[in-house]
Amino acid sequence: MKTKFASVESVSREWHLIDAKDQVLGRVASKIASMLRGKHKPVFTPHVDTGDFIVVVNADKIKVSGSKENDKLYWRHSGFTGSIRSVTFEDQIERHPTRVIEHAVRGMLPKGPLGRKMFKKLKIYTEATHPHAAQNPVSLSLK
Repeated sequence: MKTKFASVESVSREWHLIDAKDQVLGRVASKIASMLRGKHKPVFTPHVDTGDFIVVVNADKIKVSGSKENDKLYWRHSGFTGSIRSVTFEDQIERHPTRVIEHAVRGMLPKGPLGRKMFKKLKIYTEATHPHAAQNPVSLSLK
C-alpha cells in the first residue's frame, strides 16, 4: 500500500464564512487554524498548504470567558529600551477588533514561510458584510 501525499497542484480550495458574533475567542481561533492548515481534509499533508480560505465577520462582537476581558493583556515592543506597551482585551476590541482574532490564530499556525502563507488566506471584518460574495463562501456553524 502506497502513501499518497498532496501536491500544490492537486489542492482544491473552498471559501468558508464564520460569524464570530457571541462566539468564544479560543474555540473560534482553533477551528480557523485547523481549517487554514487543511486538517479537516482527507488529503492533509503537513508540509503542503492544503487549507481553505476563511472569512470572519462580526469580529468586534467576539467574547472571552471568565474575567479575561479585563485581565488578558496584549503586548507590543518597538525594540527600543523601555518601549514595551500593553493593552487589555477590552481596549483592543475597541481600537483594533480584527487584531484579537489575528493574534490568536497566528499563534496556532506553524512558524515560518508555510505558516505565513496559510495566514494570508484569513480575511477578517468587523461588520456583517464582506467583499468576498463572488466566491460564494459556505457558512459554518461552530455550535
